[in-house]
Amino acid sequence: MPGPLEHVARSVGLSVVSGNRARNTDPLPGSCQPFPPRKAGLPLQIKSDKQQPGGVIYSIKGPGVDEEPRGVFSIDKLTGKVYLNTMLDREKNDHFRLKAFALDLGGVTLEDPTDLEIVVMDQNDNRPLFRQDVFSAHVVEGAAPGTFVMKAEATDADDPETDNAALRYSILEPALSGVFEMDELSGEIRTAQAQLDREVVGVYNLTLQAADMSGEGLTTTASAVIYVDDINDNPPEFSAKEFLLEAPENKEGVAVGRLMVQDKDLPGSPNWLAKFTILEGDPEGAFAIQTDPHTNDGIVSLVKALDHERRDHFELLVSVQNQSPLDLSAPKAARALATVRVRVLDANEAPFFRENPWRGRVDEGAPPGTEVTVYRASDPDTRQVQELRYSQAFSPDSWLQVDPESGLVRTRETVPPRATFPKGWYNTQILACDNGSPPLTATGTLSIEVVEVNDHAPILLPGSGELCQQGGSLVLSATDQDLAPHAEPFHFRFGTSGTPLAHNWSLTHSNATHALLQAQGEVAEGLHVLPILVSDSGRPPREQEQLLNVSVCACNEEGACQARAAAVVGTVAGLSFGALMVILSSAALLLLLVLLVAGLEHSRRRAFRKSLLGGSQDDFRDNVLNYDEQGGGEEDQDAYDINQLRNPDLLFPPPSPWIKPPLRKDHPYGYSLPQHPRRLPAGPSDIEDFINEARLGWNAAGGRGDCCGRGAEGLEAADADPGVPPYDTALIYDYEGDSSAGGSLSSILSSLEDDDQDYDYLNDWGPRFRRLAELYGQ
Repeated sequence: MPGPLEHVARSVGLSVVSGNRARNTDPLPGSCQPFPPRKAGLPLQIKSDKQQPGGVIYSIKGPGVDEEPRGVFSIDKLTGKVYLNTMLDREKNDHFRLKAFALDLGGVTLEDPTDLEIVVMDQNDNRPLFRQDVFSAHVVEGAAPGTFVMKAEATDADDPETDNAALRYSILEPALSGVFEMDELSGEIRTAQAQLDREVVGVYNLTLQAADMSGEGLTTTASAVIYVDDINDNPPEFSAKEFLLEAPENKEGVAVGRLMVQDKDLPGSPNWLAKFTILEGDPEGAFAIQTDPHTNDGIVSLVKALDHERRDHFELLVSVQNQSPLDLSAPKAARALATVRVRVLDANEAPFFRENPWRGRVDEGAPPGTEVTVYRASDPDTRQVQELRYSQAFSPDSWLQVDPESGLVRTRETVPPRATFPKGWYNTQILACDNGSPPLTATGTLSIEVVEVNDHAPILLPGSGELCQQGGSLVLSATDQDLAPHAEPFHFRFGTSGTPLAHNWSLTHSNATHALLQAQGEVAEGLHVLPILVSDSGRPPREQEQLLNVSVCACNEEGACQARAAAVVGTVAGLSFGALMVILSSAALLLLLVLLVAGLEHSRRRAFRKSLLGGSQDDFRDNVLNYDEQGGGEEDQDAYDINQLRNPDLLFPPPSPWIKPPLRKDHPYGYSLPQHPRRLPAGPSDIEDFINEARLGWNAAGGRGDCCGRGAEGLEAADADPGVPPYDTALIYDYEGDSSAGGSLSSILSSLEDDDQDYDYLNDWGPRFRRLAELYGQ
């Protein structure tokens, strides 16, 4: 059987109030002990029934004694009383399980260990704590009573099985208790009434309280912020029933005014943003209304340009609504419609040509003053008194002129031929300018076709010819300055004013431009004048009678006339007295002109010679500059044609005994004409030989020719011959070809300095160089 100690120990159950210093001593709520408590005895004493003469020694072990937390309990080893050494905290250790031992004085266990369980009783020493310092939630305006908003929870560290942790919740503000209510047990917050209006109160700030001991103990507080969410319960309304706006003319994409609206809903939200609709007054869609996201105003702008002359005012019926649908609880809007009156301002508009380009026609050769058209512009500003003035754009070669007031276009000079215009069309621009503010100009294009007219009769070619007496024929042709269809085919026939000899001739058409003249029967030798009528194919056709001089002669076997003298005699005999007088007068006039030109040329040469010989010493530079006919050097390729040097026989044919040979402009006065025939260089090789001979003779004699006179003779022959090109010219323009052996004979490369030159040879160059010899020979 167990001993008395074990029996007592197992039956012991001890509760210790947390925070007690000693037995039956309760601390005040919320009090604390800053100093270590004194040792307090517990209502527990261990006692063994196995007493020994020497006594019993008691001990305890376990958490709170020799285990953490150490030193909480201790025991009197002689009496067995258990003591509390420090303050207990139930929230840290709510109970302790110890073992008690009874030993004799020798340390021998007298009985089995006994379990001691010490339970720490709770005391209300902890306040409640909310899980958050600030709670937030949202609720829509107009929510029904009892709508859940949020739940605010608190905790208490005390024993939940006691009233120390029994919490009660409440809202401290009495004024808000009618709007929201809070469940005291769960902490749920709900709406108390259906009067939440965001436009009145948008945010509610509540102070929440939690108290333990069923609301009678310790308390704590927290904040709750409740936002009232907006609903579209306020329709937008115009600030006025009518709006007056002004719109410019001929402009698009510009704002003309604003329509102000009011909305009590949350700014920036779809419940606040307005949407405008034009219900009436704009059938063509010329206006548009956009919403300003910052002010919620309606911006009226022009989508299409307006025309004041067509319509000077508009009356628009505009409605406004929100972008989001209106809530069913929202009241009806009082000003959801507005009238917008728009007045279109009148602006100066540029005139315009209704027909642009204008296409017309005018006959070539039309005389000045011929009316082409009246090219007028239209001014769209019908409600403004304005004048238009016309002018032609700059065109230096224009043959048209425009009346500045009426716009009448007429020819200023004779219309040029059609062939002078590209494809026969002439284009020019006409300007029309108004006197508005600012003045504006329109540009119109005149595209005029110059019509080919039959204003020229065909001309017979040739005007004369020779015809063999036996079976001869003469080919006739014609030409016309006009173009098709007023030219060929040509029609040839004899004129009505012809002599009876015309009946002895026949005309046969060869093609569109040629005819064949033949004699019928025996025709007398001599000159026959036949009137020929040549007409073109124009509408109407033009014809001209022309005289054809036909010399009829006896021909040899080759078809050539044998007796030209007979034709000459026949020519004189066939001419009338009037024609003969015309010929003689023309010859006399021509002779007079020749004599006049010869006299002027003679006077000019005398004056020029006098100026060369009698000039003063001060103007020798002018005299030198006047003599500039030797060519322009190697860079001047336009003075003479090189082909003339390659083929001099074509340029200078053999002289005739009755014709004076041509002279150079710089031929020396007093030099006699050369004796012909003189062989001219026939090709580049002959020219090179001539140059080499002159160069060798010149270099050997110091510029005056060699001892035999070969170089001097060639140079003298070239200078004395007025009928050949200048000597320097031949040197400059000789055709040497590729890799020519002939060097440059220009005097520019003969010396680098004037001091090395010997100018005495100028005395041998004739009277025209005598002045230079006097100047440079000193």
